[in-house]
Amino acid sequence: MLKEFRTFLMRGNIVDLAVAVVIGAAFGALVKAMVDDLLTPIVAALIGKPDFSDLTFTINDSVFRYGAFLNALVAFVTVAAAVFFFVVKPMNALQERIGRREAAEPAKKPDDVLLLEEIRDLLKADRSA
Repeated sequence: MLKEFRTFLMRGNIVDLAVAVVIGAAFGALVKAMVDDLLTPIVAALIGKPDFSDLTFTINDSVFRYGAFLNALVAFVTVAAAVFFFVVKPMNALQERIGRREAAEPAKKPDDVLLLEEIRDLLKADRSA
């Protein structure tokens, strides 16, 4: 039973998943730091304040803290914008550039294919003569 468990843990996809989780956590921390330290001050400069958590209204002694929702909304939009403009767009541009380079360089045919094409062309020439 321990041998099966060890085999399960050492499967390639488990290790790949573990690496992806660690890299994802590090990437999440990087994006959060960029949003908190770079983009939120820009929003604060444009709007006037970076924190809306004190915004509330009351109906029948029920307090609605819509400022917390606005904070979450602004954080989501800034994180999404950061990921889109700093990760997705550059990766798409890179993939497009690589795709154009691969399309510009036609694949060289192997020697055996070239030889067979030459034989085919000679046989066609013999038939037509």
